[in-house]
Amino acid sequence: MARKFFIRTFGCQMNEHDSERIAAGLVAEGLERTSDVEEADVVVLNTCCIRENADTKLYGHLGQLKSLAERKPGLQIAVGGCLAQKERGAILARASHVAAVFGTHNVDRVGQLLDGARRVGHPVMEILEVPADDGAAFPSAQLVRPELAYAAWVTIQVGCDNSCAYCVVPSVRGPERSRPFGQLVDEVQALAARGTTEVTLLGQNVNSYGRDLTVQLGRDPRPRRAEEVLAGGRWAGGVERRPEPLFADLLRAVGAVDGIRRVRFTSPHPKDLRPETIAAMAETPTVCEQLHLPLQSGSDRVLAAMRRGYTAERYLERLADARAAIPDLAVTTDVIVGFPGESDDDFDRTLEVVAEAGYDGAYTFIFSPRAGTRAAEMVEEFVPDEVIAARFDRLKDLVDRSAQRRNQARVGRIEEAVVEGISRRDPGILSGRTRQGKLVHFDGGPVPVQPGTYRSVLVTSAGPHHLAGATVPRLRGS
Repeated sequence: MARKFFIRTFGCQMNEHDSERIAAGLVAEGLERTSDVEEADVVVLNTCCIRENADTKLYGHLGQLKSLAERKPGLQIAVGGCLAQKERGAILARASHVAAVFGTHNVDRVGQLLDGARRVGHPVMEILEVPADDGAAFPSAQLVRPELAYAAWVTIQVGCDNSCAYCVVPSVRGPERSRPFGQLVDEVQALAARGTTEVTLLGQNVNSYGRDLTVQLGRDPRPRRAEEVLAGGRWAGGVERRPEPLFADLLRAVGAVDGIRRVRFTSPHPKDLRPETIAAMAETPTVCEQLHLPLQSGSDRVLAAMRRGYTAERYLERLADARAAIPDLAVTTDVIVGFPGESDDDFDRTLEVVAEAGYDGAYTFIFSPRAGTRAAEMVEEFVPDEVIAARFDRLKDLVDRSAQRRNQARVGRIEEAVVEGISRRDPGILSGRTRQGKLVHFDGGPVPVQPGTYRSVLVTSAGPHHLAGATVPRLRGS
Protein backbone atom coordinates (compact mmCIF):
# COMPACT_ATOMS: atom_id res chain seq x y z
CA MET A 1 0.00 0.00 0.00
CA ALA A 2 1.14 3.53 -0.77
CA ARG A 3 2.30 5.62 2.15
CA LYS A 4 0.01 8.52 3.04
CA PHE A 5 0.84 12.12 3.93
CA PHE A 6 -0.95 14.86 5.83
CA ILE A 7 -0.12 18.59 5.61
CA ARG A 8 -1.10 21.26 8.12
CA THR A 9 -0.57 24.83 6.94
CA PHE A 10 -0.19 27.93 9.09
CA GLY A 11 -0.25 31.51 7.80
CA CYS A 12 -0.78 33.26 4.51
CA GLN A 13 -1.68 32.29 0.95
CA MET A 14 2.00 32.04 0.07
CA ASN A 15 2.23 29.25 2.63
CA GLU A 16 -0.93 27.64 1.26
CA HIS A 17 0.68 27.74 -2.16
CA ASP A 18 3.89 26.23 -0.80
CA SER A 19 1.87 23.43 0.79
CA GLU A 20 0.35 22.56 -2.57
CA ARG A 21 3.86 22.44 -4.02
CA ILE A 22 4.89 20.09 -1.22
CA ALA A 23 1.83 17.93 -1.84
CA ALA A 24 2.52 17.77 -5.58
CA GLY A 25 6.10 16.65 -4.89
CA LEU A 26 5.04 13.93 -2.46
CA VAL A 27 2.36 12.66 -4.84
CA ALA A 28 4.99 12.51 -7.61
CA GLU A 29 7.04 10.25 -5.32
CA GLY A 30 4.15 7.81 -4.92
CA LEU A 31 2.54 9.00 -1.68
CA GLU A 32 -1.20 9.56 -1.27
CA ARG A 33 -2.77 12.54 0.46
CA THR A 34 -5.06 12.05 3.44
CA SER A 35 -7.18 14.46 5.46
CA ASP A 36 -6.88 12.27 8.57
CA VAL A 37 -3.63 12.75 10.48
CA GLU A 38 -4.17 9.38 12.20
CA GLU A 39 -3.82 7.63 8.81
CA ALA A 40 -0.64 9.45 7.83
CA ASP A 41 2.81 7.95 7.45
CA VAL A 42 4.22 11.43 6.82
CA VAL A 43 3.06 14.63 8.55
CA VAL A 44 4.26 18.00 7.26
CA LEU A 45 3.82 21.19 9.27
CA ASN A 46 4.28 24.24 7.03
CA THR A 47 4.83 27.08 9.47
CA CYS A 48 4.40 30.83 9.67
CA CYS A 49 6.29 33.27 11.89
CA ILE A 50 4.12 36.31 11.21
CA ARG A 51 1.08 35.44 13.27
CA GLU A 52 0.90 35.85 17.02
CA ASN A 53 2.33 32.99 19.13
CA ALA A 54 3.39 31.09 16.00
CA ASP A 55 6.14 29.22 17.85
CA THR A 56 3.79 28.25 20.70
CA LYS A 57 1.31 26.84 18.19
CA LEU A 58 4.02 24.88 16.40
CA TYR A 59 5.40 23.24 19.52
CA GLY A 60 1.87 22.55 20.71
CA HIS A 61 1.18 20.61 17.52
CA LEU A 62 4.53 18.84 17.76
CA GLY A 63 3.68 17.79 21.30
CA GLN A 64 0.42 16.25 20.08
CA LEU A 65 2.23 14.48 17.25
CA LYS A 66 4.74 12.94 19.65
CA SER A 67 2.11 10.58 21.03
CA LEU A 68 1.10 9.65 17.47
CA ALA A 69 4.73 8.93 16.62
CA GLU A 70 5.00 6.67 19.65
CA ARG A 71 2.00 4.67 18.43
CA LYS A 72 3.31 4.58 14.84
CA PRO A 73 7.08 3.95 14.90
CA GLY A 74 7.41 4.50 11.15
CA LEU A 75 5.79 7.96 11.20
CA GLN A 76 7.94 10.78 9.80
CA ILE A 77 7.36 14.41 10.76
CA ALA A 78 8.72 17.30 8.70
CA VAL A 79 8.65 20.96 9.74
CA GLY A 80 9.17 23.69 7.16
CA GLY A 81 8.25 27.22 6.16
CA CYS A 82 8.99 30.62 7.63
CA LEU A 83 9.32 29.65 11.29
CA ALA A 84 11.60 26.77 10.35
CA GLN A 85 13.73 29.18 8.31
CA LYS A 86 14.07 31.38 11.40
CA GLU A 87 14.27 28.79 14.20
CA ARG A 88 16.46 26.27 12.36
CA GLY A 89 18.19 23.86 14.76
CA ALA A 90 16.06 24.97 17.71
CA ILE A 91 13.22 22.83 16.37
CA LEU A 92 15.25 19.63 16.45
CA ALA A 93 16.60 20.55 19.87
CA ARG A 94 13.08 20.86 21.28
CA ALA A 95 11.40 18.09 19.29
CA SER A 96 13.71 15.15 18.68
CA HIS A 97 10.88 13.16 17.05
CA VAL A 98 11.00 15.46 13.99
CA ALA A 99 12.63 13.75 11.00
CA ALA A 100 13.32 16.75 8.75
CA VAL A 101 13.47 20.55 8.95
CA PHE A 102 13.42 22.65 5.78
CA GLY A 103 13.09 26.34 4.96
CA THR A 104 11.21 28.54 2.52
CA HIS A 105 13.64 28.04 -0.36
CA ASN A 106 13.53 24.26 -0.71
CA VAL A 107 9.91 23.16 -0.33
CA ASP A 108 10.40 21.08 -3.47
CA ARG A 109 12.84 18.78 -1.61
CA VAL A 110 10.67 17.49 1.24
CA GLY A 111 10.46 13.98 -0.17
CA GLN A 112 14.22 13.74 -0.67
CA LEU A 113 14.91 15.03 2.84
CA LEU A 114 12.57 12.47 4.38
CA ASP A 115 14.18 9.69 2.33
CA GLY A 116 17.58 10.88 3.51
CA ALA A 117 16.49 10.88 7.14
CA ARG A 118 15.21 7.33 6.78
CA ARG A 119 18.46 6.17 5.21
CA VAL A 120 20.82 7.75 7.74
CA GLY A 121 18.64 6.96 10.73
CA HIS A 122 18.62 10.44 12.26
CA PRO A 123 16.96 13.84 11.65
CA VAL A 124 18.16 16.06 8.81
CA MET A 125 17.97 19.82 8.32
CA GLU A 126 18.37 21.83 5.12
CA ILE A 127 17.97 25.60 5.31
CA LEU A 128 18.98 27.55 2.20
CA GLU A 129 19.59 31.30 2.32
CA VAL A 130 18.53 31.66 -1.32
CA PRO A 131 16.78 29.26 -3.72
CA ALA A 132 19.09 26.68 -5.26
CA ASP A 133 17.90 27.70 -8.75
CA ASP A 134 15.14 29.58 -10.54
CA GLY A 135 13.01 26.45 -10.62
CA ALA A 136 12.90 26.47 -6.83
CA ALA A 137 12.24 30.19 -6.66
CA PHE A 138 9.51 30.21 -9.29
CA PRO A 139 7.67 26.90 -9.33
CA SER A 140 4.84 26.05 -11.66
CA ALA A 141 1.41 27.15 -10.56
CA GLN A 142 -0.53 24.90 -8.21
CA LEU A 143 -4.25 24.54 -7.77
CA VAL A 144 -5.68 26.44 -4.82
CA ARG A 145 -7.02 23.11 -3.58
CA PRO A 146 -7.11 19.88 -5.60
CA GLU A 147 -10.89 19.69 -5.25
CA LEU A 148 -11.22 23.21 -6.71
CA ALA A 149 -9.64 22.57 -10.07
CA TYR A 150 -11.11 25.73 -11.59
CA ALA A 151 -8.83 28.00 -9.50
CA ALA A 152 -5.06 28.30 -9.34
CA TRP A 153 -2.41 30.40 -7.63
CA VAL A 154 0.39 31.82 -9.74
CA THR A 155 3.49 33.09 -7.93
CA ILE A 156 4.74 36.18 -9.76
CA GLN A 157 7.25 37.27 -7.16
CA VAL A 158 8.99 35.95 -4.05
CA GLY A 159 10.73 37.79 -1.22
CA CYS A 160 10.40 41.42 -0.16
CA ASP A 161 12.57 44.57 -0.32
CA ASN A 162 10.53 46.55 2.22
CA SER A 163 11.72 47.13 5.79
CA CYS A 164 8.53 47.22 7.87
CA ALA A 165 9.56 47.33 11.52
CA TYR A 166 7.31 44.48 12.61
CA CYS A 167 7.87 42.03 9.76
CA VAL A 168 10.31 39.12 9.38
CA VAL A 169 9.39 38.27 5.80
CA PRO A 170 12.56 39.79 4.24
CA SER A 171 14.73 37.68 6.53
CA VAL A 172 12.88 34.40 5.94
CA ARG A 173 11.82 34.85 2.31
CA GLY A 174 14.82 36.84 1.07
CA PRO A 175 15.00 39.82 -1.28
CA GLU A 176 12.41 40.54 -3.92
CA ARG A 177 12.65 38.47 -7.10
CA SER A 178 10.20 38.74 -9.98
CA ARG A 179 9.39 35.93 -12.36
CA PRO A 180 9.89 36.60 -16.09
CA PHE A 181 6.84 38.13 -17.73
CA GLY A 182 6.59 35.69 -20.63
CA GLN A 183 6.77 32.63 -18.38
CA LEU A 184 3.85 33.91 -16.34
CA VAL A 185 1.63 34.51 -19.36
CA ASP A 186 2.56 31.12 -20.82
CA GLU A 187 1.70 29.44 -17.54
CA VAL A 188 -1.71 31.09 -17.30
CA GLN A 189 -2.42 30.04 -20.89
CA ALA A 190 -1.55 26.46 -19.96
CA LEU A 191 -3.79 26.65 -16.90
CA ALA A 192 -6.69 27.92 -19.00
CA ALA A 193 -6.15 25.11 -21.49
CA ARG A 194 -6.68 22.54 -18.73
CA GLY A 195 -9.88 24.19 -17.49
CA THR A 196 -8.78 26.78 -14.97
CA THR A 197 -11.03 29.84 -15.06
CA GLU A 198 -9.73 31.81 -12.05
CA VAL A 199 -6.15 32.73 -11.17
CA THR A 200 -4.76 34.60 -8.19
CA LEU A 201 -1.42 36.34 -8.67
CA LEU A 202 0.69 35.95 -5.54
CA GLY A 203 3.58 37.93 -4.12
CA GLN A 204 4.68 39.59 -0.91
CA ASN A 205 4.23 42.95 -2.66
CA VAL A 206 2.65 42.17 -6.01
CA ASN A 207 2.37 45.70 -7.33
CA SER A 208 6.13 46.17 -7.19
CA TYR A 209 6.43 43.29 -9.65
CA GLY A 210 9.16 43.82 -12.24
CA ARG A 211 11.29 46.38 -10.41
CA ASP A 212 14.15 43.91 -10.08
CA LEU A 213 14.09 42.75 -13.70
CA THR A 214 16.62 44.19 -16.13
CA VAL A 215 15.42 46.18 -19.13
CA GLN A 216 17.07 47.79 -22.12
CA LEU A 217 15.97 51.22 -23.22
CA GLY A 218 16.22 52.85 -26.61
CA ARG A 219 19.75 53.20 -28.01
CA ASP A 220 21.43 52.59 -24.65
CA PRO A 221 22.47 48.88 -24.68
CA ARG A 222 23.25 48.76 -20.97
CA PRO A 223 20.78 46.72 -18.88
CA ARG A 224 19.15 48.69 -16.10
CA ARG A 225 17.13 47.59 -13.13
CA ALA A 226 13.53 48.62 -13.64
CA GLU A 227 13.51 50.48 -10.32
CA GLU A 228 16.36 52.68 -11.58
CA VAL A 229 14.31 53.49 -14.63
CA LEU A 230 11.33 54.40 -12.49
CA ALA A 231 13.50 56.74 -10.46
CA GLY A 232 14.91 58.53 -13.50
CA GLY A 233 13.31 57.51 -16.75
CA ARG A 234 15.79 59.34 -18.98
CA TRP A 235 19.51 59.15 -19.65
CA ALA A 236 22.20 59.23 -22.36
CA GLY A 237 20.83 59.96 -25.82
CA GLY A 238 17.68 61.59 -24.49
CA VAL A 239 15.72 58.37 -25.01
CA GLU A 240 12.82 57.87 -22.63
CA ARG A 241 10.89 54.64 -22.27
CA ARG A 242 8.52 53.24 -19.70
CA PRO A 243 10.11 50.14 -18.17
CA GLU A 244 8.58 46.80 -19.06
CA PRO A 245 7.19 44.71 -17.62
CA LEU A 246 5.18 46.24 -14.80
CA PHE A 247 2.33 44.88 -12.74
CA ALA A 248 -0.29 46.77 -14.72
CA ASP A 249 0.94 45.16 -17.94
CA LEU A 250 0.82 41.74 -16.29
CA LEU A 251 -2.78 42.27 -15.19
CA ARG A 252 -3.78 43.18 -18.72
CA ALA A 253 -1.91 40.26 -20.29
CA VAL A 254 -3.19 37.64 -17.86
CA GLY A 255 -6.69 39.07 -18.04
CA ALA A 256 -6.68 38.70 -21.83
CA VAL A 257 -5.94 34.96 -21.78
CA ASP A 258 -8.77 33.06 -23.43
CA GLY A 259 -10.72 30.98 -20.91
CA ILE A 260 -9.77 33.03 -17.84
CA ARG A 261 -12.88 34.58 -16.29
CA ARG A 262 -11.48 35.98 -13.04
CA VAL A 263 -8.12 37.45 -12.06
CA ARG A 264 -7.29 38.33 -8.45
CA PHE A 265 -4.06 39.36 -6.75
CA THR A 266 -2.64 39.65 -3.27
CA SER A 267 -1.16 41.50 -1.57
CA PRO A 268 -0.34 45.00 -2.84
CA HIS A 269 1.46 47.70 -0.86
CA PRO A 270 -0.28 51.10 -0.61
CA LYS A 271 2.89 53.02 -1.44
CA ASP A 272 3.17 51.13 -4.74
CA LEU A 273 -0.47 51.36 -5.83
CA ARG A 274 0.18 53.34 -9.02
CA PRO A 275 -2.37 54.98 -11.32
CA GLU A 276 -1.53 52.55 -14.12
CA THR A 277 -2.39 49.60 -11.88
CA ILE A 278 -5.74 51.14 -10.99
CA ALA A 279 -6.36 51.80 -14.70
CA ALA A 280 -5.53 48.20 -15.60
CA MET A 281 -7.96 46.95 -12.96
CA ALA A 282 -10.69 49.23 -14.29
CA GLU A 283 -10.11 48.48 -17.96
CA THR A 284 -9.59 44.70 -17.81
CA PRO A 285 -13.01 43.00 -17.49
CA THR A 286 -11.62 39.78 -16.04
CA VAL A 287 -9.83 41.53 -13.14
CA CYS A 288 -12.18 41.26 -10.17
CA GLU A 289 -13.54 44.28 -8.36
CA GLN A 290 -11.62 43.37 -5.23
CA LEU A 291 -8.68 45.09 -3.53
CA HIS A 292 -6.89 44.08 -0.35
CA LEU A 293 -5.01 47.20 0.73
CA PRO A 294 -3.26 46.85 4.12
CA LEU A 295 -3.57 49.95 6.30
CA GLN A 296 -1.85 48.66 9.49
CA SER A 297 -2.45 51.96 11.32
CA GLY A 298 -4.27 55.24 10.78
CA SER A 299 -1.73 57.24 12.77
CA ASP A 300 1.03 58.93 10.77
CA ARG A 301 3.33 58.72 13.78
CA VAL A 302 2.81 54.96 14.07
CA LEU A 303 3.06 54.45 10.31
CA ALA A 304 6.43 56.21 10.37
CA ALA A 305 7.59 54.00 13.26
CA MET A 306 6.39 50.98 11.29
CA ARG A 307 8.37 52.21 8.25
CA ARG A 308 5.37 51.81 5.98
CA GLY A 309 6.28 54.58 3.54
CA TYR A 310 2.94 56.41 3.37
CA THR A 311 0.68 58.64 5.47
CA ALA A 312 -2.97 58.06 6.32
CA GLU A 313 -3.92 60.91 3.98
CA ARG A 314 -1.97 59.40 1.10
CA TYR A 315 -3.51 56.00 1.78
CA LEU A 316 -7.03 57.41 1.66
CA GLU A 317 -6.22 59.33 -1.53
CA ARG A 318 -5.14 56.17 -3.31
CA LEU A 319 -8.14 54.29 -2.00
CA ALA A 320 -10.40 57.06 -3.29
CA ASP A 321 -8.68 56.93 -6.69
CA ALA A 322 -9.30 53.18 -6.88
CA ARG A 323 -12.96 53.49 -5.94
CA ALA A 324 -13.50 56.33 -8.40
CA ALA A 325 -12.07 54.27 -11.25
CA ILE A 326 -13.53 50.86 -10.37
CA PRO A 327 -17.28 50.80 -9.75
CA ASP A 328 -18.49 48.37 -7.08
CA LEU A 329 -14.98 47.84 -5.69
CA ALA A 330 -14.81 45.75 -2.50
CA VAL A 331 -11.92 46.70 -0.23
CA THR A 332 -10.42 44.75 2.66
CA THR A 333 -7.43 45.58 4.82
CA ASP A 334 -5.03 44.57 7.61
CA VAL A 335 -4.74 46.50 10.88
CA ILE A 336 -2.29 45.96 13.74
CA VAL A 337 -3.47 46.90 17.23
CA GLY A 338 -0.97 47.78 19.95
CA PHE A 339 2.16 48.52 17.96
CA PRO A 340 4.85 49.73 20.43
CA GLY A 341 4.21 53.33 21.44
CA GLU A 342 0.63 53.40 20.13
CA SER A 343 -1.21 55.98 22.25
CA ASP A 344 -4.92 56.48 22.74
CA ASP A 345 -4.77 59.33 20.22
CA ASP A 346 -2.96 57.09 17.71
CA PHE A 347 -5.61 54.42 18.05
CA ASP A 348 -8.43 56.96 17.76
CA ARG A 349 -6.91 58.10 14.48
CA THR A 350 -6.91 54.47 13.30
CA LEU A 351 -10.60 54.23 14.11
CA GLU A 352 -11.23 57.45 12.18
CA VAL A 353 -9.43 56.18 9.08
CA VAL A 354 -11.14 52.78 9.25
CA ALA A 355 -14.52 54.50 9.53
CA GLU A 356 -13.73 56.79 6.59
CA ALA A 357 -12.45 53.91 4.45
CA GLY A 358 -15.65 51.89 4.98
CA TYR A 359 -14.11 48.46 4.53
CA ASP A 360 -15.89 45.31 3.37
CA GLY A 361 -13.80 43.39 5.89
CA ALA A 362 -10.51 43.46 7.74
CA TYR A 363 -7.93 41.15 9.22
CA THR A 364 -7.19 42.62 12.63
CA PHE A 365 -4.08 41.56 14.52
CA ILE A 366 -2.72 42.13 17.99
CA PHE A 367 0.93 43.19 17.80
CA SER A 368 3.27 40.32 18.53
CA PRO A 369 7.03 40.96 18.68
CA ARG A 370 9.01 38.85 16.23
CA ALA A 371 12.66 38.24 17.06
CA GLY A 372 15.00 40.01 14.66
CA THR A 373 12.66 42.93 13.90
CA ARG A 374 13.06 46.55 14.99
CA ALA A 375 9.69 46.52 16.73
CA ALA A 376 10.76 43.64 18.98
CA GLU A 377 13.48 45.88 20.42
CA MET A 378 11.00 48.61 21.43
CA VAL A 379 10.32 46.85 24.73
CA GLU A 380 9.94 50.01 26.78
CA GLU A 381 7.11 51.14 24.49
CA PHE A 382 5.07 47.92 24.56
CA VAL A 383 1.36 48.57 25.14
CA PRO A 384 -0.26 46.77 28.13
CA ASP A 385 -2.24 43.66 27.19
CA GLU A 386 -5.47 44.90 28.75
CA VAL A 387 -5.28 48.14 26.74
CA ILE A 388 -4.68 46.21 23.52
CA ALA A 389 -7.61 43.88 24.23
CA ALA A 390 -10.00 46.79 24.71
CA ARG A 391 -8.80 48.50 21.54
CA PHE A 392 -9.05 45.27 19.56
CA ASP A 393 -12.70 44.83 20.54
CA ARG A 394 -13.53 48.42 19.54
CA LEU A 395 -11.83 47.97 16.17
CA LYS A 396 -13.52 44.65 15.46
CA ASP A 397 -16.92 46.11 16.28
CA LEU A 398 -16.32 49.03 13.91
CA VAL A 399 -15.15 46.73 11.09
CA ASP A 400 -18.10 44.37 11.54
CA ARG A 401 -20.59 47.26 11.38
CA SER A 402 -18.94 48.56 8.22
CA ALA A 403 -18.94 45.10 6.63
CA GLN A 404 -22.60 44.63 7.53
CA ARG A 405 -23.53 47.92 5.86
CA ARG A 406 -21.53 47.09 2.74
CA ASN A 407 -23.07 43.63 2.46
CA GLN A 408 -26.58 44.83 3.26
CA ALA A 409 -26.32 47.25 0.33
CA ARG A 410 -26.03 44.24 -1.97
CA VAL A 411 -29.42 42.80 -0.98
CA GLY A 412 -31.69 42.79 -4.04
CA ARG A 413 -28.79 42.61 -6.49
CA ILE A 414 -27.88 39.74 -8.78
CA GLU A 415 -24.32 38.53 -8.23
CA GLU A 416 -22.19 36.20 -10.31
CA ALA A 417 -21.02 33.40 -7.99
CA VAL A 418 -18.60 30.58 -8.66
CA VAL A 419 -19.51 27.42 -6.77
CA GLU A 420 -16.91 26.27 -4.23
CA GLY A 421 -18.92 23.38 -2.84
CA ILE A 422 -21.70 22.35 -0.49
CA SER A 423 -22.34 24.37 2.65
CA ARG A 424 -20.96 22.73 5.78
CA ARG A 425 -24.17 23.44 7.67
CA ASP A 426 -26.78 22.46 5.06
CA PRO A 427 -26.21 19.89 2.28
CA GLY A 428 -29.01 21.53 0.28
CA ILE A 429 -27.12 24.84 0.13
CA LEU A 430 -24.15 25.73 -2.06
CA SER A 431 -21.33 28.07 -1.10
CA GLY A 432 -19.51 30.25 -3.58
CA ARG A 433 -17.64 33.51 -4.14
CA THR A 434 -18.72 36.65 -5.92
CA ARG A 435 -16.39 38.71 -8.08
CA GLN A 436 -15.77 40.86 -5.02
CA GLY A 437 -14.55 37.78 -3.13
CA LYS A 438 -17.59 37.69 -0.86
CA LEU A 439 -18.81 34.36 0.48
CA VAL A 440 -22.37 33.66 -0.65
CA HIS A 441 -24.69 30.79 0.32
CA PHE A 442 -27.53 29.88 -2.05
CA ASP A 443 -29.89 27.04 -2.96
CA GLY A 444 -28.34 24.26 -5.00
CA GLY A 445 -31.36 23.41 -7.10
CA PRO A 446 -32.43 19.91 -8.22
CA VAL A 447 -29.31 19.13 -10.29
CA PRO A 448 -25.90 18.44 -8.66
CA VAL A 449 -23.54 21.35 -9.28
CA GLN A 450 -19.79 20.89 -9.56
CA PRO A 451 -17.23 23.28 -8.04
CA GLY A 452 -16.19 25.83 -10.63
CA THR A 453 -19.70 26.23 -12.04
CA TYR A 454 -20.84 29.83 -12.38
CA ARG A 455 -24.31 30.80 -11.21
CA SER A 456 -26.36 33.98 -10.98
CA VAL A 457 -27.58 34.57 -7.44
CA LEU A 458 -30.20 37.02 -6.23
CA VAL A 459 -29.00 38.27 -2.83
CA THR A 460 -31.83 38.14 -0.30
CA SER A 461 -30.03 38.71 3.02
CA ALA A 462 -26.61 39.56 4.37
CA GLY A 463 -24.42 39.33 7.44
CA PRO A 464 -21.06 40.95 8.12
CA HIS A 465 -19.15 37.96 6.75
CA HIS A 466 -21.43 36.47 4.09
CA LEU A 467 -24.32 36.92 1.69
CA ALA A 468 -27.30 34.61 1.16
CA GLY A 469 -29.63 34.23 -1.78
CA ALA A 470 -31.26 32.14 -4.46
CA THR A 471 -30.24 31.14 -7.95
CA VAL A 472 -31.84 32.90 -10.91
CA PRO A 473 -31.55 32.18 -14.66
CA ARG A 474 -27.94 31.76 -15.71
CA LEU A 475 -25.62 34.52 -16.80
CA ARG A 476 -24.53 34.35 -20.42
CA GLY A 477 -21.62 31.94 -20.78
CA SER A 478 -22.07 30.29 -17.39
